[in-house]
Amino acid sequence: MSSSVVRAPLIAARASRARARGARRLSSVIVAARASSDARCFVFSAHRYEDETLRRALPNATYSSARLSLDTASLAQGHDAVCVFVDDDARGEVVDALAERGVKLILLRCAGFDNVDCERARERGISVLRVPAYDPLSISEHAVAMMMSLNRHLCASRDRLRMGNFTLDGLVGSSMRGKTVGVVGTGKIGRGVAEILKNGFQMRVLGYDKFEKDDFCGDYVSLDELLARSDVVSLHLPLTPETRGMICVETIAKMKEGTILINTSRGLLVDARAAIDGLYSGRIAALGLDVYENENRLFFKDFSSMNTNERMLVWDETMAILGSMPQVLVTPHTAFLTYEALDEIAKHTAENFRQFCAGERLEGANVVVDASVSAASTTT
Repeated sequence: MSSSVVRAPLIAARASRARARGARRLSSVIVAARASSDARCFVFSAHRYEDETLRRALPNATYSSARLSLDTASLAQGHDAVCVFVDDDARGEVVDALAERGVKLILLRCAGFDNVDCERARERGISVLRVPAYDPLSISEHAVAMMMSLNRHLCASRDRLRMGNFTLDGLVGSSMRGKTVGVVGTGKIGRGVAEILKNGFQMRVLGYDKFEKDDFCGDYVSLDELLARSDVVSLHLPLTPETRGMICVETIAKMKEGTILINTSRGLLVDARAAIDGLYSGRIAALGLDVYENENRLFFKDFSSMNTNERMLVWDETMAILGSMPQVLVTPHTAFLTYEALDEIAKHTAENFRQFCAGERLEGANVVVDASVSAASTTT
């Protein structure tokens, strides 16, 4: 019997146990969510992979696979809250459309909120709550997995095997022991990457962050020094006006020749065209992206069954180039995608909804906009 046949039921059993653990963790939240059944929630961008955990946590919500946009905001008519994902569009005009339909709460099933016009939400009396952390080390692990897949040419090896090519030419990688990794952004995810690579791979760790952490296991340096010294650069920053496009022609030129660049944070941190030029020149030896500057048009969608005319309507030339390059690995925003993370997202989203419906004071890292505070300050 082949080893793959033996492993298959083991993998299935582990997945089943993970789902069972999630069910137990969510049980206490279900009661609270049902207690809020008078309030109505509309879930946008509902995906099959999260269906079980999300429906268990928010059993009375209305679910749709439609992405929130100006065209679909009308679906929220008659609902008190909308629940959205990272690629949903909650710009100012969409927030206006939601407010006109009676929505008072935007629940984010993610940590980032750069897809929401928070100031407009505040003006329109809409609170915004998020899930500030959900199994952050799963993203750290994914970043490391991308680094090793690129370094040891695992994707190329798999492709060759399928074609019957078992030769070794072009598959030589490097030992990461003793190499230097530069971690840009040292929050929980960045610190997780640093600890895995320092303790597990014996790599030297450099860090750059405006807000330095006492428990970071590496040495803080300037961004320029980090780029110049690092064999691997891993990005773990939020998207802000300051960080937007920070990996560009100028910063790539400061990188060490042959750098492996990994981005699992926000797509717009990296100018993809500049990165492609860096790959052509060899300044960047390999590129791993779990996020992409134009991902809202591509990620979480299936183009495989479309005809040519339909596909050309959303054709992304830059992604086509990236996808054709052997030293590039793109995953469609899956760094967070573990059973544990889905359980945490569902649990915290339901708890955010319960707190809002119960009229409890909104406080903590989950609060992006508390419209009740804005309303109170306006009337005094």
